[in-house]
Amino acid sequence: MYYFISSLSFIDLRRSTVITPKMLVNFVTEKNIISYPECMTQLYFFLIFAIAECHMLAAMAYDHYIAICSPLLYDVIVSPEARFYLIFGIYTISLVCASDHTGCIFRVHFCKFDVINHYFFDLPSLLNFSCSSTYVNELLVLIFSAFTILAPSLTILGSYVFIVASILRILRIHSTEGRSKAFSMCSSQILAVTIFYGSAAFRYLQLSSVSSMDQGKVSSVFYNIIVPMLNPRSTA
Repeated sequence: MYYFISSLSFIDLRRSTVITPKMLVNFVTEKNIISYPECMTQLYFFLIFAIAECHMLAAMAYDHYIAICSPLLYDVIVSPEARFYLIFGIYTISLVCASDHTGCIFRVHFCKFDVINHYFFDLPSLLNFSCSSTYVNELLVLIFSAFTILAPSLTILGSYVFIVASILRILRIHSTEGRSKAFSMCSSQILAVTIFYGSAAFRYLQLSSVSSMDQGKVSSVFYNIIVPMLNPRSTA
């Protein structure tokens, strides 16, 4: 269990260092300038760690499900080899998705690429400045977002349904007070993943013509700043 917690902490730290240093520099400088290669580099590494966190939270939910519902088989199912291959698969998926997104961005022509009303570079904000067709990019965003956001969300939802049902069955809880104690065990984790996936879905599972830059900044604050602060509490 702590193996996944340390991996999630590493991802949160890396994702924060991709965005925060440049953002802090912009606060103290008069001209907030970033080169095109720096922009693409920030986008690439942000996508890697953001996608990795989506799947890592699902892996942690499955880990919690095994630990609570099948504690005697935990060491067999979640063996060191299984953990290694699971983490390896998560980073492989994130690298492939980030490479595809960044590669498709290079085919886009930015004829009005001047000032971006955002504190970091992500896909929707960049696509808004395109003067060429972004159909392929938006289609890729929707497909990968469904795989990266919806699939882990369903995995987490299913895991916690079985966890709560197992707690209620094992403890044979019938009182309102007992049920509230059982649900409080998972409430912080459910809150964190709801904020993370909800804000990410609001940002990426809609067309760029529908979303606004201000809405994107607000939603990105939730999955970039608030959720990393909740994760230590939710995994404790």
